Amino acid sequence: MKSSVYIVLVLIVLASLFSCKTSKTTLPNTAKTVAQGDPVRIANDKLEYEVIIIDPGFSTWLVSTALPRNYYSQNYLENKNRIWVSEWNSRVLQPMRYNPNLYEMTINYDPNVDYGYEVNYLIYNYMVYFQNRYKQKLFGHVPLR
Repeated sequence: MKSSVYIVLVLIVLASLFSCKTSKTTLPNTAKTVAQGDPVRIANDKLEYEVIIIDPGFSTWLVSTALPRNYYSQNYLENKNRIWVSEWNSRVLQPMRYNPNLYEMTINYDPNVDYGYEVNYLIYNYMVYFQNRYKQKLFGHVPLR
């Protein structure tokens, strides 16, 4: 059975704030070309996991603002992801307390599984982007970018 990690955020209200024009850019260290506002997808077919991030502005932020790959160790990324995903999932289950338009669905992230560097890199950077963009604080220090 194929296991998947999905991060899917569709922010319809915020999407209307962004222009319909797209610009093509290439993600560093990948052969993928993405348009601004397009989903960011990374798949590890060997491990049968994938991450899909749909959030207007994230692909542009990832290319222009995120620190480069290999800046942080995989262990560091896994530790931050474990904490932030746990808090994220807790907020999904509390829609009366936290905005259900921001926390739409849980993230299936098992800290006992080695997802590889790229999956952890994307999840980590989405969490940094999300916390800064939407003025949320999941837990601990959030780098300002």
